[in-house]
Parts: sequence; structure tokens; C-alpha cells
Amino acid sequence: MRSCLYLAALLPAGGMLSPAATAAGPVHKLTTVVRADPRSGRLIRAPLIAPREVKGAVVRPRLVQPRRPGAAGSLEGFVEEIALRYQLDPLLVRAVIEVESAYNPFAVSPKGARGLMQLMPQTARRLGVRDSFNPWENVEGGVRYLKYLLEMFHGDQRLALAAYNAGEGAVFRYGGIPPYPETAWYIYRVGKKLGEAVRAGERQRAQPPVEAFPKVVEYIDPDGRWHIQTRLTP
Repeated sequence: MRSCLYLAALLPAGGMLSPAATAAGPVHKLTTVVRADPRSGRLIRAPLIAPREVKGAVVRPRLVQPRRPGAAGSLEGFVEEIALRYQLDPLLVRAVIEVESAYNPFAVSPKGARGLMQLMPQTARRLGVRDSFNPWENVEGGVRYLKYLLEMFHGDQRLALAAYNAGEGAVFRYGGIPPYPETAWYIYRVGKKLGEAVRAGERQRAQPPVEAFPKVVEYIDPDGRWHIQTRLTP
């Protein structure tokens, strides 16, 4: 109570600040209320603080865009581009994709392999692939892994494919292609797809080019004159 009286003595009548304080800044009126002290039960005068609304910050969702190749306009074009970048045969990469997922970017095997080139989660982490269902990331990671296996087995395509299917540890453990029916069937299917693609390309290259030959066109004009012209057509 004594402190409240001391505060009242400092303030002039009406609760306004002194002219000196007015010169220093804007004048604010102090509003007080009388209430009972919860501890002593005495009546005390206390300043009234008006509640103020606090606006919370709006958190906007952030959409993370997956990586996409800049120049390639199609997945087929990107497959060829990334295969050539790592000095691999694009036909081999396409054959692996066809056997692994039939070009389904959301394929998941019973063992947990994902995406176009069926990367296992631990293999994807080794390759730095963040999203195995992103076809562009999946293909680049799978091609890098296939290149790594070919270098490991000194260009032996069958051993590299066996390691791609069963893991390089299994190939080293058995000293060659592991005796797994699934791995043997996998190597056969990829080889068959690759052979079909190679033969199709050879047949296409063996076809003679279509030569242009003249086509005779005849007509009669409005004056009754007969015209014969030749036009080059394929």
C-alpha cells in the first residue's frame, strides 16, 4: 500500500506526465484499477494492461522439385544420354530396364528393389539416389552402378549382370555366377533382349535407302493444251 501511495505522489493530478516528460516523447495515460491482494487481502491499486492480439507466423508448405535432366526431352533420350556419358551401350541399359521393371518407374520387387532399374534401398544410398521412384535419378544411379560392376569384373558382362541381380558379394563368394535360378534366368533374359535389339538395328542398317524417282504428271489446261511434268517423289 505504501508503494502505491508513493507512485501516486510522483504523478500529478489526472495521472498525466510532467511537461518535461511531454517534451521528451508522446504522452500516455496510465489507467489503474483497485483490486484485492490475493495474499494479504488488502486493496491495492495496479496498472491495467490491455490484452493485445499476437498473430502467428504462417508456415507455407515447400515443394521440393525432383531433379530432371535439362536437355533431354524424353526418358528414352535420357537413357541414351546417360549411357553414353558413362561409356555404356544404350541397348544394354534398355535391356536391363525392360527386364527389371518393364519401364514402370513405380515398380517394387518382393525384396524391396525400386524404380526403373530396381535399386535396393542400401544400393540407392551408396549411389546418392534420394528418390528411387524418380526415373531420372533411378536411371543415372543404375547406370553408374552397372558401370562400376563392369569395371570391377574387367568388362565381363555376364558377371556384371550376375552381380547386378545377386550382389557383387555373391559373385566373389562363388567365384563366378552364383548358382541361383533367378540369376541365371535374369542373365538369359537381359542377353535375349540385348540380342534382339542388336539384330533389329542391323536389319535396319542393312535395308537399302529409298531413292527418289520421278513421277509423271499430265494435265490439260483451260486452253486445251496438254502438259506433261515430272515430280520427284520418294
